[in-house]
Amino acid sequence: MLEIKNLTVKFESLVAVNKFNIKVKEKTIHSLIGPNGAGKTTVFNAIFNLVPYTGEIFFLNRNLKPISPHERVSMGLTRTFQNLNLFYSMTVEENLKMGLHSSLKSNVIKDFAGLNVYETDEVNKKVKEVSEILGIQNLLKAYPIFLPYGVQKIIELGRVLISNPKLILLDEPAAGLNTAEKEVMKKILTSIKDNGKTILIVEHDMGIVMDISDVVTVMNFGEKIAEGNPEEVSNNPQVIEAYLGVD
Repeated sequence: MLEIKNLTVKFESLVAVNKFNIKVKEKTIHSLIGPNGAGKTTVFNAIFNLVPYTGEIFFLNRNLKPISPHERVSMGLTRTFQNLNLFYSMTVEENLKMGLHSSLKSNVIKDFAGLNVYETDEVNKKVKEVSEILGIQNLLKAYPIFLPYGVQKIIELGRVLISNPKLILLDEPAAGLNTAEKEVMKKILTSIKDNGKTILIVEHDMGIVMDISDVVTVMNFGEKIAEGNPEEVSNNPQVIEAYLGVD
């Protein structure tokens, strides 16, 4: 589904990502891990053309280089960021609907006629489906600012999921969550995969990574140092050294 070949990202003299390669297969949870500064989020940014890069990035067999970030979203690519980007003046329902912004077309004539493209039966049906998958159907009229942080994370995930993407990129979905919230997040992510979605995750919580991942790719200093299933990666000497150091 997603293939990256020889990706290199430089910021002046700093090489953030160096000749990085990865293949993400359809209907899997693929985790991208590594110490702070390893280049994980930079890979995400390159996928959305937010940083200049060399190398090739293919999604659904199409080279993304000439394709704008907006068009990439239309192809079925979507992502979250490390920091929450919810609209706190909007309800949960309204936040979910904003995930459809790129696909809903409004114009002066529709606005003048009083047609709200966010209030169609189709949109409301999508909100209902996503909220039920995430277990937040009773919170749709609430405002996120008054909800626990873990629930806010789920709302942000819902805003991504509502557009029915083919590949979901999640940047540290478990960051800031307590133990109980992490368990909920694990169940939700596994459920999303079981419903036919593909997920690429950047995550620091090894408990989550090892519990839900089909494949784990490990980066250090901008390069891939290991890849395999969770057990293979957790026993890899290079990975142990990268995380724990050596005497």
